[in-house]
Amino acid sequence: MKISIVIPAYNEEFRLPNSIKILLEFTAKRKEEFEIIIVDDGSKDNTVGVAKNFGNSISVISLEKNSGKGAAVRKGMMSATGDFIFFMDADLSTPIYELDKLLPHLINNEFDVALGSRAVDYSSIKIHQPFYREFMGKTFNKIVQLLVVKGIKDTQCGFKGFTKEAARSIFSKTLIDGFSFDVELVYIASKLGLKIKEISVEWYNDEQSKISPIKDSLKMLFEILEIKKLHKQKF
Repeated sequence: MKISIVIPAYNEEFRLPNSIKILLEFTAKRKEEFEIIIVDDGSKDNTVGVAKNFGNSISVISLEKNSGKGAAVRKGMMSATGDFIFFMDADLSTPIYELDKLLPHLINNEFDVALGSRAVDYSSIKIHQPFYREFMGKTFNKIVQLLVVKGIKDTQCGFKGFTKEAARSIFSKTLIDGFSFDVELVYIASKLGLKIKEISVEWYNDEQSKISPIKDSLKMLFEILEIKKLHKQKF
């Protein structure tokens, strides 16, 4: 059994080395075969260089220009060769050991898509965001449930797992390059009739988050308003 882990990275030369070391230590103790893919989203720093310093233990994909987290994740997911494919954030805000909460549901064919969630059990949030970010996140999710897809409490947690078939089916159809790609992939998965499970995972806020609470939130709102229109003719 092979497991792929995709990590989108933009200007992560300082955080990435430690994150990769943690991932390699975790995978070295496992019996499964692992593939770690770093997708550089057109970084302006030495993200690619520090990633390539790890040699053949990881794969590095570089986008020619900064295109957005959605574009980087799509590239990695479509390039991955594992039987089960996960993506997670470069800061490891959800620790890699939480993979063991999602993986069994995929292996046992209970679900096609396993979504890490902070909202199933709020006690799983070990380090919280500032109150205004949490408020904005909860408001965003209410809008998502009202306008796009119901029943998912947290679309934005950056820790998700898929069977290979589900990943191919979903990411071959995604079009959004920005942060709302998470909402889009859940929408597509639901329209395809895939089995989706939301699972509580530990989450630790990183104060170095690159998301702008105003600029990116407005962009995400416009993106989710476009999702149904973008996929109107496909389902």
